[in-house]
Amino acid sequence: MIDSKLDVLTPTNCQMIFIDQQPQMAFGVQSMDRQALKNNVVALAKAAKVFGIPTLITTVETASFSGPTYPELLDVFPDHDILERSSMNSWDDQKVRDGLAATGRKKVVVSGLWTEVCNNSFSLCAMAEGQYEIYMVADASGGTSKEAHDYAMQRMIQAGVIPVTWQQVMLEWQRDWARKETYDAVMSIVKQHSGAYGMGVDYAYTMVHKAAQRTQSEHRTLPPVPAR
Repeated sequence: MIDSKLDVLTPTNCQMIFIDQQPQMAFGVQSMDRQALKNNVVALAKAAKVFGIPTLITTVETASFSGPTYPELLDVFPDHDILERSSMNSWDDQKVRDGLAATGRKKVVVSGLWTEVCNNSFSLCAMAEGQYEIYMVADASGGTSKEAHDYAMQRMIQAGVIPVTWQQVMLEWQRDWARKETYDAVMSIVKQHSGAYGMGVDYAYTMVHKAAQRTQSEHRTLPPVPAR
């Protein structure tokens, strides 16, 4: 029997869950730059939407502690319900279990805060009790220190969690650049969120392929005028 973990992620074999992507949780993140973390989370959300990945958004103690989910993330999924919890472990909430089960998909891509608490406990329980396969998006998750994040990742990996990064996941979903139905949307995400890679794509489009710049309005370039 072939190990199902050897499967490449596809738009039809997995689902997505965002756990506690909330400001008070982000305040405590010290494992990576928080703006880069938010960039990666929103990019992953946009990719999930492009490929039609069933997606859950769950939050903890929104009113009393954590604050609302990032508006940039919510705006990607304007019609989604937010699954509020009291437990740090998302697996303890029946709405989350039901939402995961409804898709019929056993591969779950996870982005959450904090790696060592909410991500760790959900992953271990979902694997042990729900027989799910967990793909932990390391650069769209954060911990209260680099050590907290790293050792939580190690613990989860030892238990069978598969570590991935946001761009890796998106490009596994795309797989083939000949898939034109998602090509332009993926390239848009790359240009907005992929740093140097995105800058390189912009350069190639404008300088090599002579495409128009992707500005929202046209800008005049005035020629040099030597100072007198």
